[in-house]
Amino acid sequence: MIVPAGVFDGEGKLVGTANSPIQIWKDGKFVEQSSTDIWLAICTAVKSVCAKYRLNDYDICGIGFSATCSLVAIGTDDSPVSVSKTGDARRNVIVWMDHRAEEQAERINASKSPVLQFAGGSLSPEHQAPKLLWVKENLEESWAIAFRWMDLSDWLTFRATGDDTRSLCTTVCKWTYLGHAHLEQMSSKDSVAMKASGWDDLFWQEIGLGDLVESGYSTIGRNVAFPGHPLGLGLSHLAAQELGLKEGTPVATSLIDAHAGGIGTLESIPRSPGAVSGASDGTDALCQRMVLVCGTSTCHMVVSHERHFIPGVWGPFWSAMVPELWLTEGGQSATGALLDHIVETHPAAPALANRAAHQKLSIYDALNGILEDLAAEKNLPFQSALTKDIHVLPDFNGNRSPLADPKSRGVVSGLSLDASPEDLALLYLATVQSIAYGTKHLVEHCNAHGLKIDTLLACGGLSKNKLYIQEHANIVGFPVGLPRENEAVLLGAAVLGAVAAKKYSSVRDAMVALNAPGLVVEPSQDERVKKYHNAKYEIFRSLYEQQVSYRKTMAEALT
Repeated sequence: MIVPAGVFDGEGKLVGTANSPIQIWKDGKFVEQSSTDIWLAICTAVKSVCAKYRLNDYDICGIGFSATCSLVAIGTDDSPVSVSKTGDARRNVIVWMDHRAEEQAERINASKSPVLQFAGGSLSPEHQAPKLLWVKENLEESWAIAFRWMDLSDWLTFRATGDDTRSLCTTVCKWTYLGHAHLEQMSSKDSVAMKASGWDDLFWQEIGLGDLVESGYSTIGRNVAFPGHPLGLGLSHLAAQELGLKEGTPVATSLIDAHAGGIGTLESIPRSPGAVSGASDGTDALCQRMVLVCGTSTCHMVVSHERHFIPGVWGPFWSAMVPELWLTEGGQSATGALLDHIVETHPAAPALANRAAHQKLSIYDALNGILEDLAAEKNLPFQSALTKDIHVLPDFNGNRSPLADPKSRGVVSGLSLDASPEDLALLYLATVQSIAYGTKHLVEHCNAHGLKIDTLLACGGLSKNKLYIQEHANIVGFPVGLPRENEAVLLGAAVLGAVAAKKYSSVRDAMVALNAPGLVVEPSQDERVKKYHNAKYEIFRSLYEQQVSYRKTMAEALT
């Protein structure tokens, strides 16, 4: 894994990037990192990009951080507190994808708290409340000595400024904070930190974490702010030295990385004919777009004026991405990670990877080439038809939405003894299609509950894969827009930095100015393609239904 740093100019164009590796520990459902390691990697990346592009500290007008929604534990002296069964103090971060707290999530959901209606009706093991409960029940010493529990992006801004104000993005999306408690209080343009009045005492008491209430929420956040709010006095003396930047440089309240991708992408749409350059088409058009932030996992983001309660879909979250708009957030827990797993565990992978490297291609470029050759060799009317006998349910790490079933598991129908690169290519294509069918399922579900999505936008690593984007366009039936800048998550963080530096009066204004459209991928108009994917989509839906039936049958057999 890597930590990237990027610098953008006043037009939202990427000046340059640099990255630095970070360590990760994986053991089954347990996935952990070190906040110290992450901070050192950020410092290395920032210094590297500034040196590489000959940037001085005064060239940087503002700083924005984004990070995964991982849970950080630190003590009274800001030193790391272990969240690992090993007791290793370096491991003080429970990574977002960690699923150790499945049992705790089930118990929390059984409470039927009204708070849960703002999380699609249930929490995932990826939310922070189940993880906190797991720590309390399994690591008593760590629970006793932890002075702050923070989302990773909030910890980064705290480390940079010394200001413990939390973001409405992190607290609302991952901590059950009710951001709409501030709905009537102020506008995001007021840009002040607010006393945290959106915690629900009864919820925390009912789930067994009443000690958080008793402490006045000091460990999880007493102050919150809109994304883009300038924190404290800016970059602290120590952090400035470590990063090689100027002390006092404005630092913005953060975003989760996927939400930063949304900020860096949502306005990347060609403007209406006759529109003023830089002007938005309006919030109504904005609310018809779904952003797919597709990397290791995929987050599906939609904003709206009104709140929509959609079963199995996280939200509605007020001001969690675009300030003063409601956010609906769907997702798939494993997409890029799933494709990596499918490819790397196939017998043909090592030889194909070597061949691709010799040709200076990624293994995915090589697979895409094999698929083109196979379709031509078989004289098929369209490439997607290669997978007529292979069907995949991509829930290898559970179903985040719209089924909200962390126990769901992956299914592959149509395996053979073939161990060739061609067989791997077919399995890869079927998996890509299954991920797109998952997006289609989510879009249909959201629109059935009041949203009006008619356009997809995509960013993140997987958006650079032409096959992946074309299959999504064909299967969902919507055009897929790509931003001009490939590094949309970094651009979203830069938008926050620009707002904190008072270059723009609001996040929305900065988005309009700094987002720019790139390629638009149109869906196939071939009726044969539509018919084919409709048939495969029915099979896709049935794979989950069959799995639930099998679970029930085996549970009954063991009673």
